[in-house]
Amino acid sequence: MYSVIIRYQEIALKGQNRPWFVERLVRNIQEVTADLDIVRVRALMGRIVLTIGSIDQWSQVRERIGRIFGIANFSLGKETRTREIDNISEAIVGDLRSDSALVGHDPRTITSFRVRASRADKTFAYTSPELEKEIGGRIRLAKGWKVDLTQPSLDIRIEVLPDRVFYSLQKHLGSGGLPSGTSGTVMCLLSGGIDSPVAAYRLMKRGCRVRFVHFHAYPILSHVSQEKVHELAGLLTKYQLSSRLYVVAFGEVQQRIVLSAPPPLRVILYRRLMMRIAERLGRKSGAKALVTGESVGQVASQTIENLAVVDEVTTLPVLRPLVGSDKQEITDEARKLGTYSVSIIPDEDCCTLFTPKHPATKARRVDLEHAEADLPMKEMIETAVTSAERHDFSFPGATPVALAAQ
Repeated sequence: MYSVIIRYQEIALKGQNRPWFVERLVRNIQEVTADLDIVRVRALMGRIVLTIGSIDQWSQVRERIGRIFGIANFSLGKETRTREIDNISEAIVGDLRSDSALVGHDPRTITSFRVRASRADKTFAYTSPELEKEIGGRIRLAKGWKVDLTQPSLDIRIEVLPDRVFYSLQKHLGSGGLPSGTSGTVMCLLSGGIDSPVAAYRLMKRGCRVRFVHFHAYPILSHVSQEKVHELAGLLTKYQLSSRLYVVAFGEVQQRIVLSAPPPLRVILYRRLMMRIAERLGRKSGAKALVTGESVGQVASQTIENLAVVDEVTTLPVLRPLVGSDKQEITDEARKLGTYSVSIIPDEDCCTLFTPKHPATKARRVDLEHAEADLPMKEMIETAVTSAERHDFSFPGATPVALAAQ
């Protein structure tokens, strides 16, 4: 039977809180593989071991485990219930001859190897260097490969526990970070563009459970932006396993602002109202902060002065994980994340509706408050919040269903 040996790094630094983080990570692994042939998932002395019922499931397991936050790296391997060195070496050499799934590529292409050993049980008769030398010598005699400690064709890893030994022949990098659900809940303003999905992903990687809110101008504009955001929320759910999206009609609010406010202030007034609505919905979801995809100076509305007057309307902290990133950095990350191809689909975003040619770059609080005094602010916010639609996503799971916001 095959095992996936999962190793964590940052979690190991959590001291007395480490068991809680490990338990959360185990639960996330169980959830992401719930529909696969998995025998069990258990924590074993500084690592997590997932036992696969069928090797045919390995490609799906590898893809899903690679997305789970909190994992430094993982390997497909096997275990021996005996800790006798003869049995360990025989098992490894036997698999090197016949187990292409474990080796990961054509054994005929292997010309060099390295053995690395670690002992969770320090009472084991051999030290790690002694075990590496002993097993490595037997493999060299059996296969004729040379030992290469720097760039081997095959890296063999042996992990000794008190009652068993694991060995693996290939290593895959994990996503790092902290397990989803360990750092609280935040509400992310998801526009459908390139930036905001990347901002959401970065907070997920720090263990936050990210909720989403999208503002649209349908039926004034088309519903393409809503379709895009649903697809983006589904993609991002593969990383945090469950998501919630609020969809807010914002076109009528924008029309009211256009009729009463000076053109240069419109964009900042939109943003201030969005933040107020996002805060209300966020508090319903237990969010302790708001998240945006803004980067300083990327567009006229994202100057330091404008960001400051937008932030002052909410009592929740506003997190901007992209604040110091340029567009190329963000685009490259979106490509790796898998959201870029959806984000660049042409649409009509509500932020472009009624946008003036020359928006204010240094909006003043006094001017904004004067403009807002002529608007039915409480009524607009309450209408937007109560009419918002809620969509819940899960992975692996069914297609999301629209619900009234609650």
